[in-house]
Parts: sequence; structure tokens; C-alpha cells
Amino acid sequence: MELWGRMLWTLLSGPGRRGGTWGWAFSSWQPHSPLAGLSSATELVRHWTGVFEKRGIPEARESSEYIVAHVLGAKTFQSLKPILRTQPLTPQQLKCIQELSSHRLQRMPLQYVLGEWDFRGLNLKMVPPVFIPRPETEELVEWVLEEVARRSHTVGVQGSPLILEVGCGSGAISLSLLSELPQSRVIAVDKEAAAISLTRENAQRLQLQDRIWIVPLDVTLEGSWTHLLPWGPVDLVISNPPYVFHQDMEQLAPEIRSYEDPEALDGGEEGMDVITHILTLAPQLLKDFGSIYLEVDPRHPELVSSWLQSHPDLYLHLVAVRRDFCGRPRFLHIQQSGP
Repeated sequence: MELWGRMLWTLLSGPGRRGGTWGWAFSSWQPHSPLAGLSSATELVRHWTGVFEKRGIPEARESSEYIVAHVLGAKTFQSLKPILRTQPLTPQQLKCIQELSSHRLQRMPLQYVLGEWDFRGLNLKMVPPVFIPRPETEELVEWVLEEVARRSHTVGVQGSPLILEVGCGSGAISLSLLSELPQSRVIAVDKEAAAISLTRENAQRLQLQDRIWIVPLDVTLEGSWTHLLPWGPVDLVISNPPYVFHQDMEQLAPEIRSYEDPEALDGGEEGMDVITHILTLAPQLLKDFGSIYLEVDPRHPELVSSWLQSHPDLYLHLVAVRRDFCGRPRFLHIQQSGP
């Protein structure tokens, strides 16, 4: 996703207020209201842009364009053929635009409004409260792909790793890796039934179900890793775990708090609760010199480094920190280097 798309994602899922708009939104769809005379996609975009601006919806025009384009079967409004922008819409299309726009007025993230979103070119189904993959996570996947390619060239290992993803959510990370590493296999785990179901559905939509095992598993439970042993040692562990500091949860956009699963966000007092469980779990499952890739809070590289130094028995070492597109230290590469 290009930078403008990343910034647009942030704005479309930005802070807002939930509640109190449903009645107003539907009241605008009366036979004698100004909306009743609108018929084309261009007119609908103009109308809903004005409505969204009046109600304080971030990126009002982009929101209306995405919704109208979605109803007309396109990814973006700009990709619509000129004739589709000006010809009259059907009553069913008008009704659908009304309903989706009303959800957006409720400050529902656009990904949930549309019920789908692209991640590294893959179209994924999105449903609340399953965590919405962020643009930064695309960079995490890119880094892993670069490292797999580099290792293939320097060590002579083929690009067919066995990968464990902890906290698969919608399946964005796992399915991206499977699609770009055709010989790879993935074990995807999550403790939430909704996430397990959505990952399974997205795998089937993308016809990648034959190379992924989707396992309901809570890695914070003692001995949980033993359930993964039948698949054998893994080459990589990758995760975008809950890493928000607990005291920062109240500062998140109200719509995020209202719609997304808080357990996919809240990482405890220092955002490290699930991270430390992953680091404790990984040595039981990794092959010799296997790697862990994590997306974290910018405050975490130092915290994780200190934690690893205090647990030398894990034989894990922080070997690289990578910054995100905003220049924040966001990704960690940790490698096992002993028994």
C-alpha cells in the first residue's frame, strides 16, 4: 500500500463519536428530501461528502467515494468507468449506499463498513470485532519476505519455511506470506473464535486453505505450546501481538474502542504481556537459529532487549530493529542462538 493509502487508513479509522446518528441519517432518506432527486454516482458522492463533513467524519470525500465505488463493484471511485459515474443508480444501489453511509456516520471504521479491505493486494473479509490489520503490518510482512529471500541466497535454503503466526486475526499476515512464498506452510493460532473463523474463511476465499493449519490456542496458558509440537519445529515465528500500554487504551479513538476487540490491543501495563509469552514459547518450537519477527510499540525495543538479557536461558537475542514509514522503531527481529 502506498503512503497516501496508509495515511488514508489512519484518517478513515480516526477518532470520533459513536451513537446518536442513526435516526438522523435515515431521516434524510425521505421521498421529498434533497436526496430523493439524486441518481448518479457523482451526485451521491457529492451529497454524502457534504453530510460527512457536516457530521465531522474524517476524510469525508474519500469515505463517500469508497462507499459508492464499493456498491458499484469497484475498488476506488477513480477506477469507475466514466459512464458509471453519471448513469442513474438502481433503487437497490441507492438503498445500499444509504445503509453503508449510515454505518460510517456511526463512526464505524470503513473496513467494517465495506466488509472487506485489501492487504498487500489480497482482498480480505473484515468483520467486527476482529482486529483490522494496519498499514504498518504490511511492512512487517515485507521485512520477513526480504529476510527469507536473503537467507535463501546466502544459506542455500529454499523459500519454503514453516511459519507460526501468533494472533492471526483476519489472517492478513499468514495469507500474505502464503501467497508470496508458494512453497511455505503456516500454522496460524488465535484464542478468539471469531478470528479463527475469519482466518479460515479468508483462506478459503483466496484458495490457500491447503497450506495453512488454523488452530484455536491461547499462548498465555501454561503448556499451550505442546499442542503445536505435532507440526514439528518452525523456521519463523511472526506476530503483531496486543502491545498497547494499558494506560494508553483510553486514548485510542472511540470508534476503535467501540468496534475492535480490546484484547487484540491491550498488552498490559507495559504492553509486554503477550510479547513475553511469545518469547518464552518460541524456543520450544523454533528450529536451530530460527527467527522471531514482532510488531511492537516504539517504546518496546529497549524493553524487549532488557527482558531478553534478563532471560539468558532462552538463548534469544535481539539482532535488528526496523523503523516504520513514519520513522518509529516498530519491528523486531529476534534470533535463537543456542540450545
